[in-house]
Amino acid sequence: VGLLAILKAGGAYVPLDPAYPVERLDFILEDCAPVIVLLGKGLESRLSRWNGLVIALDLDRKGEQDAFKHYESTNPGVTAQGLRPDHLAYVIYTSGSTGTPKGVLVEHRQICRLLTTTESIFKFDERDVWTLFHSFAFDFSVWELWGALAYGGQLVVVPYWVTRSPEDFYRLLVTKRVSVLNQTPTAFSQLTQVDAQYGQSLSLRVVIFGGEALKLRELRGWIGRYGDDVPALVNMYGITETTVHVTYRRIRQEDITANLGSVIGRPLADLTLYLLDNHKNLVPTGTAGEVYVGGGGVTRGYLNQPELTEERFTNNPYVPGERLYRTGDLARYFPNGDLEYLGRIDEQVKVRGFRIEPGEIEARLIEHPAVHEATV
Repeated sequence: VGLLAILKAGGAYVPLDPAYPVERLDFILEDCAPVIVLLGKGLESRLSRWNGLVIALDLDRKGEQDAFKHYESTNPGVTAQGLRPDHLAYVIYTSGSTGTPKGVLVEHRQICRLLTTTESIFKFDERDVWTLFHSFAFDFSVWELWGALAYGGQLVVVPYWVTRSPEDFYRLLVTKRVSVLNQTPTAFSQLTQVDAQYGQSLSLRVVIFGGEALKLRELRGWIGRYGDDVPALVNMYGITETTVHVTYRRIRQEDITANLGSVIGRPLADLTLYLLDNHKNLVPTGTAGEVYVGGGGVTRGYLNQPELTEERFTNNPYVPGERLYRTGDLARYFPNGDLEYLGRIDEQVKVRGFRIEPGEIEARLIEHPAVHEATV
């Protein structure tokens, strides 16, 4: 409700996950300087240094009627005048190698084109039931939340404790008749073990993987039970800086038996993807190169970090006037044109889909008076 209110008012939202350390929340608030903080019940202690305006979203039940009696009870329209597609929609902070998080600036048009570009692939509609499984501070949630609502589908907001219990989440999938499931491979691996044990009636028509590398061999048990048709299994590679998803690949039985690596397929129709060497030359098929992404999903850049924006968002040497995002990821082409994800150029790792820069952890360790040097 809070996110919808922010966008209808013409603002941009900055997700503050209550599970984050207070120091990280303090940094984000200082860096983005919001005009208002919308706060859930019992979370006041998470705002240690914030002195600005706060609006509580969860009031005590008995006080709700009095608190809101002066407000309309109907669904308001968009109140912002002159709101354009290039206006900011959200800022999601990712881990930073220099020790501080960096806020990625994403516009309305970049989210809208993600949904329209994938329309012909997935054919989402009002009959679909989605889960909001991931933290709203993780960009996979953007796909879950706005994907469901844009097509008139039902969105099941999964409580945090259910996301940490594969058995409870599996029961939720059954009872809510969820049809569109988005998962990191790690989370889905735990879910498949529960499914093998209970084997109840699922209503899934598509499972979409993202957030980390998919190991195809871990899907053998699932495909052995359900095949590869319903639900469809889709692997999507993406980055926050290019608006959630970049590539698409339907996973088939023969992919498992062929023992392919982490195949991520081909770019979405409105995106361009290049594999370049250190001199920004195209690499041949079968050779590893760094992934550069161009097209409609490339975001505005980083908040308050013009030098880093200039470093990571570069000019396209092959298309004048187009910007490319330099991902730091390595990939190679198979002879059929599909891409295989090979890992990182730097030391960045992923934990449950979240990008973690070891340099950020090192910077915090060195702040301790007893630590002179640190490596992670």
